[in-house]
Amino acid sequence: MGVLIYSMTMSLDGNVADADGDFDWGDPGPEAFAFVTESFRPVSTHLYGRRNYELMTYWQSAYRDAGASELDEDFAAVWQGSDKIVYSTTLPEVSTPRTRLERSFEPDVVRRLKDEAAGDLVIAGPTLAAQALRAGLVDEIAAYVAPVVLGGGKRFLPDGLRLDLELLDQRRLGRNGYLRFRVQGERTGPWAS
Repeated sequence: MGVLIYSMTMSLDGNVADADGDFDWGDPGPEAFAFVTESFRPVSTHLYGRRNYELMTYWQSAYRDAGASELDEDFAAVWQGSDKIVYSTTLPEVSTPRTRLERSFEPDVVRRLKDEAAGDLVIAGPTLAAQALRAGLVDEIAAYVAPVVLGGGKRFLPDGLRLDLELLDQRRLGRNGYLRFRVQGERTGPWAS
């Protein structure tokens, strides 16, 4: 059985993108990038929305054109070695191996995926993660906290949802912070089931 982890970089004020949709402020630096790579090694499947998937396709081959470092090569190998599921109603097709396209997010299908997984699963993207959080599917939250306040933008966590969390890990990764929590207790709010 796999653990579903919601993992993303966020600003100190809880945004994954600024008001213009940019996230260039979130460069993790080499120490955090190496840590992310290590944390992704046991991941068997990544769950993405369209936008995050399109950004991550960079790691299929484009990263080499940008003068890839050893860290880049290592991360790319880890990412390429995992399965990917993209949830999108607008993406015509996927462009990377080991990737399948789903037109809708079905909580029962994801529950079965977790039950049958050989490794952990990571979900990225606040819109997709909100669906999984509201369905009670997320087991852990891993937040990489960048030292910036954006003053608005795309929120890391959805409004109207309460989760009780247990702190599992905290550390400094270069200029960034890292917090990992286990989701526990009852989920409350208008979407709790």
